[in-house]
Amino acid sequence: MSASPTAIGHYINGRAVAGSSARSQDVFNPATGAVTAQVALAGMKDVDAAVAAAQAAFPAWSDLPPLRRARVMFRFLELLNANKDKLAHMITAEHGKVFTDAQGEVARGIDIVEFACGIPQLLKGDFTDQVSTGIDNWTIRQALGVVAGITPFNFPVMVPMWMFPVAIAAGNTFVLKPSPIDPSPSIFMGELLKQAGLPDGVYNVVQGDKEAVDVLLVHPDVKAVSFVGSTPIANYIYETGAHHGKRVQALGGAKNHMVVMPDADLEQAVDALIGAGYGSAGERCMAISVAVLVGDVADRLIPMLEARAKTLVIKNGTNLDAEMGPIVTSIAHKRITGYIDIGVAEGAKLLVDGRKFTGADAGEGCSNGFWMGGTLFDHVTPDMRIYKEEIFGPVLGCVRVKDFAEAVNLINAHEFGNGVSCFTRDGHIAREFSRRIQVGMVGINVPIPVPMAWHGFGGWKKSLFGDMHAYGEEGVRFYTKQKSIMQRWPESIGKGAEFVMPTAK
Repeated sequence: MSASPTAIGHYINGRAVAGSSARSQDVFNPATGAVTAQVALAGMKDVDAAVAAAQAAFPAWSDLPPLRRARVMFRFLELLNANKDKLAHMITAEHGKVFTDAQGEVARGIDIVEFACGIPQLLKGDFTDQVSTGIDNWTIRQALGVVAGITPFNFPVMVPMWMFPVAIAAGNTFVLKPSPIDPSPSIFMGELLKQAGLPDGVYNVVQGDKEAVDVLLVHPDVKAVSFVGSTPIANYIYETGAHHGKRVQALGGAKNHMVVMPDADLEQAVDALIGAGYGSAGERCMAISVAVLVGDVADRLIPMLEARAKTLVIKNGTNLDAEMGPIVTSIAHKRITGYIDIGVAEGAKLLVDGRKFTGADAGEGCSNGFWMGGTLFDHVTPDMRIYKEEIFGPVLGCVRVKDFAEAVNLINAHEFGNGVSCFTRDGHIAREFSRRIQVGMVGINVPIPVPMAWHGFGGWKKSLFGDMHAYGEEGVRFYTKQKSIMQRWPESIGKGAEFVMPTAK
């Protein structure tokens, strides 16, 4: 007899709580299709309770010297390093990505925590002595208050860590609304934060769906909202949050291109396309989903790419030799299959058909999992839906162009501008590509150019709604507000009223 599904609730004011809502959702192991847990879906009372806990904790937490907040982050960092494989196993069990990829996700999240440990330096302001006679002027950065993060299923550890370590270190208190598809890591991170000495109420988790999101967007005590997800939802989050007076940072969808120039190292380019196109089953906002093949490189590269796609090692992510795991849910599997059908109907040439891969091919116990192989299309054109729309699955489309200029124009014309890459040996091409491309994150012979913790993550066009990128110094600015202070003392003040603006005199 199989074990009963685990109940996963919220994390409010330093403890796990079941919540007040009767609604819940099944949590699956995507590799087996088995229900492993039931996660509570928050209602208004649950969100109100989390925000109230965060609001109550804010005055004392924001008043702590930044160095003392940093020391909590240091202890959290130590606990993360001690438990990083446990977190990675949680990711694989609920998301399905292979264990080694999950380890990489945790490691990139840890990078952000290390960055946040430097918050005393990052919060320093500017000072001008004698800005006018007897007057000094300086700026400080202060925390906003209660801030919220709404995060996607594809990175249940890394993306929340883009947000809460920086926000909390800067003196804010935090409410996380993770995806209900893979909810366990959010609770475990709360437990580690408490062990690290974080006061109750500073970090809170409400599991849920749109109902919880909508409460956060209109709640008067939530001062800022960070979001990562699809473009339609990012646009909704941005408009709704801004309408209710909140600072909003909403990262949306992507259609990331990789340009392969005729002079590129083809073996490196094929490895890059396979890893960036099919890694994590293509369920990454920085996945490469379009290969832009310039000139005669297509005829040389396509046979190599096809052969490699057919030999992908697709297994349960717990196997250390697995290169790709299952699709996250049956709903996502159906959507991706639908896009492959559309690509065939639109006239793209289907070279490798991932629909043929089943759980029987993935290994023992996987017959009911959400399995799919890598799919490869050639002769994709810009008018096709499989080119224009984000599929978010292991589907790679190849577009042929005559020259570099056509490649740049093709990419710049797309509505998304998240990430892009160019493989070449030519330094002039690399420089021109970097300067002219209208995309927020650019890789030269780097297929997935995700910036490191101190640089910040964010796209352009419909891939980002808001003014500031995630984490890095941009994240510090997002989670703080600047205050300018001018000061003089009675001994330097002359007699009589002043009827003009202060000037440097």
